[in-house]
Amino acid sequence: MKNETMIKIKQFLPRSLFGRSVMIIVTPLVLLQVVSTWIFYDRHWATITRRLASAVAGEIASVIDNRHNFPGEKNQNWVFHSAGTNLGLKIKVRKDDILPNYPQTTGSSTLDKLLGNALRNQVRRPFHMDTISHKKKVRIEVQLPDGVMDIIVDRERLFSSTTYIFVMWMVGTSLLLFAIATIFMRNQVRPIQRLATAVDNFGKGREDSDFNPEGSTEIRQAAAAFNLMRERIQRTITQRTEMLAGISHDLRTPLTRMKLQLAMIGDTPEIADLRSDVEEMEKMVEEYLAFARGESAEYIETTNIATILRDVVNGLRLNETPITITTTDRVFIPIKPNGFKRAITNLISNAVFYGQKVVVELTEIPGAIQISVDDDGPGIPLEEREDVFKPFYRLDSARSPDSGGSGLGLTIARDVIRAHGGDLTIEDSPLGGARICMRLPI
Repeated sequence: MKNETMIKIKQFLPRSLFGRSVMIIVTPLVLLQVVSTWIFYDRHWATITRRLASAVAGEIASVIDNRHNFPGEKNQNWVFHSAGTNLGLKIKVRKDDILPNYPQTTGSSTLDKLLGNALRNQVRRPFHMDTISHKKKVRIEVQLPDGVMDIIVDRERLFSSTTYIFVMWMVGTSLLLFAIATIFMRNQVRPIQRLATAVDNFGKGREDSDFNPEGSTEIRQAAAAFNLMRERIQRTITQRTEMLAGISHDLRTPLTRMKLQLAMIGDTPEIADLRSDVEEMEKMVEEYLAFARGESAEYIETTNIATILRDVVNGLRLNETPITITTTDRVFIPIKPNGFKRAITNLISNAVFYGQKVVVELTEIPGAIQISVDDDGPGIPLEEREDVFKPFYRLDSARSPDSGGSGLGLTIARDVIRAHGGDLTIEDSPLGGARICMRLPI
């Protein structure tokens, strides 16, 4: 139950570092504002309002006492005039009137409650209070022995304007602090986003020459570690390709010499087998050389994948195996064109060799493209679907042993696709054979 509650709460929490950082800053700020407002309301605003209400009630009680102590119309007019001039009270008396017995016309605010208590404690006469009918005025009716005293009081006399000032000050200060914190956190998060982008580009085989360590000390350390890692990986790849190219190049000379010597010897079954082995070795060396050249010299270009796919399919349609292709017109992504074309050629060539029907489909999925190659051949057993990507691994038991392949086609294809940040997988095909799925990030 507890875990379910935590999961539900996490669904509403921000997922990005920027959002969580802002939440960490805003949450204490909001709590501080709530506590401060409560303290102000309970201690300051309520106290000030109580004192103002008590002062108005005291003034009304004083007017009633002066009218009683100084009878006569002339004295009464003087008392009312003095109250209006000095106290801001508009007073008139309705002679021989009786205060109606109807409920108070008030709201449920603290002002209404405090004013009612002050009138009961200081005036000590029946009264009726109306705080709703007028926005800027408060009407108070007090029952006197000879009639009803009607009093109009400005609402400002009962309400402290410091409340609005305090709230506005708090809100304005909070918004300013929030804006400053947002700008500061965005500047702190931006180096992390740039580092993530650089890592993603490197994983996709794309160079990011503009990336430089920046930000806080910890972020700079992470960025510097990434740059060192990138240099080591690039150095390893360069050394591997150079060594592979060197070995392959060195092997071509003795292979050529062996081919010439075998050609000068008569045709016998043993010589034919040797010649076949030499040709297979030469083909393997050529594949190594082509792969090494592609890795070391080719640059990334934004290329239309659909065009490359159609070119490869049209070139392989010269054989008798029918190839069906389904694709969109324009799908541009940054790739190494020659290396990518070599990988696609290897995949479709395998399907053409082992199947009687081949279907190639290019689709766009969220954040990536997918190229599937289906054939109706013997398929690939589930337990060997990872082994086929190993160098020199061949499914001789399931496929034709006379294929003449080097066992490097799928290896090179997967290596090329992973260098672009994608991957290759093998599934069961609806045609009955194997389906090779290639996914590349956009």
